[in-house]
Amino acid sequence: MEEVSLIHRFPVVLLDMNGTFMFDGDRFGPGESYAATCRALGGTLPDEVVNAAVSAAFDYLSVRYADPSYFDAFPSVAAALATVPETRGLPASDLDLLAHTFARHELGGIPPEYAHALRRLSRRHRLGLVADIWAERQGWERELEKAGVLGLFGALVFSSDGRSVKPSPEPFLRALRELGASPEEAVVVGDSARRDGGGAKAAGLPFVLVSGEEHPDALGEVPSLLALV
Repeated sequence: MEEVSLIHRFPVVLLDMNGTFMFDGDRFGPGESYAATCRALGGTLPDEVVNAAVSAAFDYLSVRYADPSYFDAFPSVAAALATVPETRGLPASDLDLLAHTFARHELGGIPPEYAHALRRLSRRHRLGLVADIWAERQGWERELEKAGVLGLFGALVFSSDGRSVKPSPEPFLRALRELGASPEEAVVVGDSARRDGGGAKAAGLPFVLVSGEEHPDALGEVPSLLALV
């Protein structure tokens, strides 16, 4: 289906980011060398300390990301690193460096064709970003600026700015407040039936899925944002 059949009547589009127009992030797992990333950032901690600490923080956050009791009480990367036993005794400067290492592995990139699609969308809709990220937002803002799309968004809602993660409705409602828009004006576009669809539904917003996933309440499903636009 084309954009005109799904979202043309909505002046405001609230976009998910990861898996929707940003890809190749969330590089976590046994094959990743967090220590190499840390050294590139100027760190001197032993490799085994870095690898154990980042892995433990990721596991700590992953468990809570799946737990509904944390949807509006989600901890930060800094809090995770300060809590896991693998970092016990490390100074604040090293914890900060580990947080930057974590962010490097979480951050993805925006392909040029998706940046072009965002620019096309912005000609006909006011755009807001509603994105779940665990690390602090600075790296993502730089990536948006690098792709030439940062200025397209009238609202930037990153979950790490607060305590709410999707499918909580709060990030969507915050984006509407920042845009000065009503729920009747907006549609959500994202790749996750559970996170984007569930959060949109909880906020009283219609939504379109761009991953091929299905949801009984979706306006429609398309294989990608490119197909939507």
